[in-house]
Amino acid sequence: MEVVRQNQDSFQIEVLTAFNNVDLLIRQAVEFKPNLVVIGNENAYEKVSAALQPLGIKVYSGPKSIEWAVQMDTIDIVLTAMVGYAGLLPTIKAIEAGKTIALANKETLVVAGDIITRLASEKGVNIYPVDSEHSAIFQCLVGEFKNPIEKIILTASGGPFRGRGIEGLSKVTKMEALKHPNWEMGAKISIDSASLMNKGLEVIEAQWLFGLNSEQIEVWVHPQSIVHSMVQFRDGSVKAQMGLPDMKLPILYAIGYPNRLPTAFPRMELSACMNLQFELPDRNTFRNLDLAYHAMNKAGNMPCILNAANEIAVKAFLNDQIGFLEMSDLIEFCMGKISYIGKPTLQDYIETDNETRILAQENMRQFAILAK
Repeated sequence: MEVVRQNQDSFQIEVLTAFNNVDLLIRQAVEFKPNLVVIGNENAYEKVSAALQPLGIKVYSGPKSIEWAVQMDTIDIVLTAMVGYAGLLPTIKAIEAGKTIALANKETLVVAGDIITRLASEKGVNIYPVDSEHSAIFQCLVGEFKNPIEKIILTASGGPFRGRGIEGLSKVTKMEALKHPNWEMGAKISIDSASLMNKGLEVIEAQWLFGLNSEQIEVWVHPQSIVHSMVQFRDGSVKAQMGLPDMKLPILYAIGYPNRLPTAFPRMELSACMNLQFELPDRNTFRNLDLAYHAMNKAGNMPCILNAANEIAVKAFLNDQIGFLEMSDLIEFCMGKISYIGKPTLQDYIETDNETRILAQENMRQFAILAK
């Protein structure tokens, strides 16, 4: 919304969606006057409708309405920012309708990267990354598309628990985990960042976005979050993209590409960035990163299992049902139990997601006992 406010000659909000955040959705719709809004929670329809229909704004509800809305003829680009697996089907519908995708929902590629990339190629649809790390890689590759990548380095802040060992993480609370040192994010992605699962999901996303294998994707911890990622080419040259930790920049780059539109956003002062640090992640303590690499290398429906189990584990941690470290135990358990499918269809992904969630819910208690 802030990006559009500063570039109202370039962008018009046509559709807004939310799931539960009714009051914010209403305020945004009153300001930006989209053609329609969709509230995912059908129980909230009456409140949203009463507030917006007198203004001439159409109101719909439910997940199916989101899938329909993204196909509208008046839409040029769809910014997909739904949380988790929920973003998969709407993104597929948008691609099928030929819409350019600004992708902030990494789980879409984690779960079904093969289907998404193949469908985008068939439909001639561009997918522009919005995650700051992948936006950085994308920006570094502009003008370099004929030059093969040797490797990429995805940077991670290290989250609020950087430097802590296993003992130090055994009693952390959700309030501690939600306090990210550099970024303002929602609850789910904040927990993923604290556990390094967010970086694991980004590794899988990078594989699909840039056509890489696991040996070409490294993760470095960079506490300042100034260098958002780097690309190393076969001649040994390394390009890095730098900027303040602010999601408005990658959003603007994705929806404005190939143009860099003017903004009044704060600028980075290089004099304040003289002591940038880089270190390797502690993969023995933060096991989610290795679980993600394993899922990527196994391929098939294994990344889908990883993602579904993680979504249940994060929810359980936020509800004080399991401990911080036990999230990894629950994810690993599910990855070892759900049937592996080497070449899954979309229906296979849907069934894998559902089966994994059921398994994680049914076995959560044993990990809660371990946590106590």
